Amino acid sequence: MTVLVIGASSQIGRFLLPRLIANGEPVVALSRQPRTASAGITWLHGWLPDRPPGLPPLSAIISFGPLTGLADWLANADVVDAPRVIATSSMSAESKRDSLVSGERDISRQLRESEAQLAAACERHGSAWTVLRPTLVYGAGLDKSLTPLARRAMRLRVFPLPCGRGLRQPVHAEDIALAALAALECPASGGRVLQIGGGERLPAAEMFARVRRSLPVATMPLPLPAWLLRAAKLALPRLRGALDRLDNDLVADNGELQRLLGIRPRPFRPDAAMWQPPHA
Repeated sequence: MTVLVIGASSQIGRFLLPRLIANGEPVVALSRQPRTASAGITWLHGWLPDRPPGLPPLSAIISFGPLTGLADWLANADVVDAPRVIATSSMSAESKRDSLVSGERDISRQLRESEAQLAAACERHGSAWTVLRPTLVYGAGLDKSLTPLARRAMRLRVFPLPCGRGLRQPVHAEDIALAALAALECPASGGRVLQIGGGERLPAAEMFARVRRSLPVATMPLPLPAWLLRAAKLALPRLRGALDRLDNDLVADNGELQRLLGIRPRPFRPDAAMWQPPHA
């Protein structure tokens, strides 16, 4: 098959590409920046939906980019051969649905609408589709949540440890890549939105503590008690949603993922290499 990968240089894409190449699949990768040719990959310069490049016939599309752009492009593209479509969304589609912050409710609504638009576009082309909804993603030094926290702590030698009773289920980017590959080979996963979280649920406070223990330098722990977090919500309204969720469970049900795809994500065992900038 010829596979188009959108978001090939993302944290998930960096784990997917080597596996596709090892499987001998012809790979076409879309990049916003011009890229030089590399073994097993044809790089195309462009983005969706405004700058779609000329594409060869495709048997599969795997996208780690914004769902809206993919759905808009597919809705209007002259796609032949009904390629299999695998795309990532986010568990924020559910976890932010009832947020007290209107902007976060908007994010949840937009994600769910984009999932529905993608499904409609795929059905127009007769393409089977699967959407993966990951929880908090880590593992390649490119995420916008744990990696910035770890790098700031290494720079300042101080690690904030907010209290929080909510459960977390961080999922490694490689496990999402493996799920995308498995979905390509699983017709039964077509037409489904599958949740994917890590193989372990742990309190938010323990998640932060494990990140701190994984750092290559010593840092001073800085506990952030509940009263201080309440004050922060009043002083910094933009942080209200994130601080409110410290006491909420942000987890996924991996039951369908395991039953259909046989994927069992790893537990959260971070190491120092995960917080370093990736190689180009």
